[in-house]
Amino acid sequence: MKICVVGAGSIGGLLGVKLHKLGEDVTLIARGAHLQAIRRDGLRLLMNDGTEEIATGVKATDDMQELTPQDLVILAVKAHQIEPIVDDVVRLLRTDSVLLTTQNGIPWWYFQRHGGEHEGRPIKAVDPGGRIANTIHAKHIIGCIAYPAAEIMQAGVIRHVEGDRFPIGELDGEQTARAQRISDLLVKAGFKSPILSDFRSELWLKLWGNLTFNPISALTHSTLVDICQFPLSRQLAKRMMTEAQEVAHQLGVNFRVSLEKRIAGAEKVGKHKTSMLQDVEVGKGMEIDALIGAVAELGEVTNTATPYINAVHALIKLLDHTIRQERIRIQGSPLPQTSSTADGRESGPPSETNTSSALN
Repeated sequence: MKICVVGAGSIGGLLGVKLHKLGEDVTLIARGAHLQAIRRDGLRLLMNDGTEEIATGVKATDDMQELTPQDLVILAVKAHQIEPIVDDVVRLLRTDSVLLTTQNGIPWWYFQRHGGEHEGRPIKAVDPGGRIANTIHAKHIIGCIAYPAAEIMQAGVIRHVEGDRFPIGELDGEQTARAQRISDLLVKAGFKSPILSDFRSELWLKLWGNLTFNPISALTHSTLVDICQFPLSRQLAKRMMTEAQEVAHQLGVNFRVSLEKRIAGAEKVGKHKTSMLQDVEVGKGMEIDALIGAVAELGEVTNTATPYINAVHALIKLLDHTIRQERIRIQGSPLPQTSSTADGRESGPPSETNTSSALN
């Protein structure tokens, strides 16, 4: 199968290595130092069980126009990165090609092939001018939810943190032969990939945590376990999740786990930095609108109040604006070692230099 992974970052890289090791004809789309490292040494994957795999000789490029149409295109870039490349993505699609979308949050296609009262309604937060929806025909799309946590350790190296589930689903909920082929492929690669008839409910389950833990993590420089175990941030997460649950219920979505169980699942991941916090630390734009802005928009569509979501949305948008405008990254920096004074108190540097974060 000819497969193109558009965005060979943490999740795209994980999928790319596994599919390449199966012997599939995989091409990775990457940029900069990451692309150079892949071309030079292959793409290295460090699994959480201690094993290591290297996709040596895998094809990699930063120019999709070099490629011929593919059987499967895995769209693994973040939601806000799709619109600038949408024309190149469409060039990779034949009439029978599948586009597997792995973005977090509410996708541009949410109401396409939906069948409800909002059939065809655009999601302005993620596709303001409708260009993505108007360019990519919904017939190509199969949704995919990326549950694994992974990160780029360094150029050419992906570290798998935890998780192995990639559930998929047709937008209209049908069980199709092409969905079965994709599911079988992912299972063969070592993942769990059930075909869901109610894909949007599963999408909301993943989003339920992302819309809370990602921005709180980015704003506070805290990991998942920190947020879940600190009473005030845990309470904030619960209030945001309660608002989101009400929005989802208005859209006919059901949650198969309780709110507390969803929080417990995030806590179990441990000292993991969310993708949004990772972006803050390297000065990259964050995936905000699909995770938070779209939920606030759907709150308006369903006449559901979302004050906590709106407040956190405003704060994280300002942080993103500051990072982009000032061209900075914001990363924790250890304090100098302290020493004890004669009376037993700790002595440190002058207070004006005593800072827990560095702006670079």
